[in-house]
Amino acid sequence: MRIVQKYGGTSLGDATRIQAVAQRIKTFYDEGHQIVVVVSARAGMTNELLERARAINPEPDRRELDVLLSIGEQENIALTTMALHALGVPAVSRTGAQAGILTDLAHTHARIVDIDASTIIPELEASSVVIVAGFQGVTPKGHTTTLGRGGSDLSAVALAAILEADMCQIYTDVDGVYTADPRRVPNARKITHIAYEEMLELAACGSRVMQARAVEFAQKYKVPFEVRSSFNHNSGTMIKDKIRSMEEVAVTGVALAPRQAKIIVSELPDQPGSAANVFQALGKASVIVDMIVQNIGHGGRANLTFTVDRESAGLAEKVASEAAQALGGGGANCTGEVAKLSVVGVGMRSHSGVAAKLFGALAKAGVNIQMISTSEIKIEVAIDVAVAEHALRIVHDAFELGDEPANQPDP
Repeated sequence: MRIVQKYGGTSLGDATRIQAVAQRIKTFYDEGHQIVVVVSARAGMTNELLERARAINPEPDRRELDVLLSIGEQENIALTTMALHALGVPAVSRTGAQAGILTDLAHTHARIVDIDASTIIPELEASSVVIVAGFQGVTPKGHTTTLGRGGSDLSAVALAAILEADMCQIYTDVDGVYTADPRRVPNARKITHIAYEEMLELAACGSRVMQARAVEFAQKYKVPFEVRSSFNHNSGTMIKDKIRSMEEVAVTGVALAPRQAKIIVSELPDQPGSAANVFQALGKASVIVDMIVQNIGHGGRANLTFTVDRESAGLAEKVASEAAQALGGGGANCTGEVAKLSVVGVGMRSHSGVAAKLFGALAKAGVNIQMISTSEIKIEVAIDVAVAEHALRIVHDAFELGDEPANQPDP
């Protein structure tokens, strides 16, 4: 079998963990499999590099930031390869560029446009394990790029697709996908199988198990994959195209994204095209917008509120303000942080009352809703960060997703 495995930063946090990962890889190698391993930077290193960059320049050039951030994965491909050599396993490391991962020009959140696996396949056929730096690629002109937070997941899924792998395994610090983050909700239950579209919504809504773009790529290219723990040998969660009987359950999981910034664009001309101009400007700046609410206009003016990831808040505020002022508006202001709480399930298509139960549970807990957004299989609300984790546990129990009700401490 040809297997692609991905190991996250917590799995490779120190020498002992790297050696344990190498031993796990050796087990598969000894069974005769061809193995490609995608690795992340050790836990915390990307944040450390970002802090160092911003201490020098609060708005670092994105090209240079990519050059800096790619260091973490390159450290771990070398160390993991050395650990395999120590076990007598032939292995070779490859940076994203050396693995043929070609991307567009969007530094810090580039998209994969092609993969040339011509340097990988000969190594596999020669019985070597290939260790690839996740999260990174290269432009046609040779500039280093990175794929955004969680980009190593995308690297692994994309390599599995191009290599026509028989199996893709995503190793992390939890042994599967849960009904909620088990680090926040103690009674969360592991899901054995989940459909791509549900996993995509959970990932986009703040589930830290998988990068949303990686799930989207897997769905597009029909790459089934398993999420499992690198710290035990328990079975994980399979993510694939269709899951039987999922409509029997209205809500499959609950997710929380606590790092959201709320931006208000004020005094926009209340006329066709105003919102389009603002969001076109944000799109050109590669700012990913999440929830959007436009207030009813009065006196020919209207306000527009949207959320972005906290790391994009400064750029989003600047771009939106310039676009609004160009239209004769009042500008844009970041009004602080909010948390995004989401309930997800394909069963919403055939079950009524999901919104009522969500809003009722939050109201009973005294949690105020600031914004609401919905899709066919998702409802998400923006709430105060201070009560976010309490609200997550309340909603998880309201939909009876856990093994048993959790004790609910005061927020």
